[in-house]
Amino acid sequence: MKTKRLTVMALLTAAAMILSYVESLLPSVAVPGVKLGLANIAVIFALYRLGWREALAISAVRVFLVSMLFGSMSALLYSLSGAVLSLLLMGLLRRTDRFSAVGVSVAGGVAHNLGQVLMAMLLLGSRRLIYYYPILVLSGVAGGVVTGLTAAMLVTRIPPFEK
Repeated sequence: MKTKRLTVMALLTAAAMILSYVESLLPSVAVPGVKLGLANIAVIFALYRLGWREALAISAVRVFLVSMLFGSMSALLYSLSGAVLSLLLMGLLRRTDRFSAVGVSVAGGVAHNLGQVLMAMLLLGSRRLIYYYPILVLSGVAGGVVTGLTAAMLVTRIPPFEK
């Protein structure tokens, strides 16, 4: 892997971590667990500019480091389940070239919330948590639009990197 590419990945990981931390400082809205997913800006940018594997690496490193620094083991499990499902879907949609960065981001936001609800159902042993998912779908769409628009703007304004 070229040094420049690795450096860009490290910078995107740091940006994702900072965005996660900034988001943790924002006041919670009326619904628990609802966040914009600002760190996804860096992941979506990586998906479009570097590739799926690089986006996966950035997302995984961010999830582990943020969970270890600012969270707990349960936070790691929830974040990881959401991140994996989200990135799998975003990678598939990106590969089709039929969706914009906003569409990919919205799908990722909704998938992230599904992954977290499924993990909560598993850990807590309650199927009733699925009733919370429609609220999370709305937040996933809203957050996906915000992060997708921001990532799309960055993708169009920052030229591709050397491979």
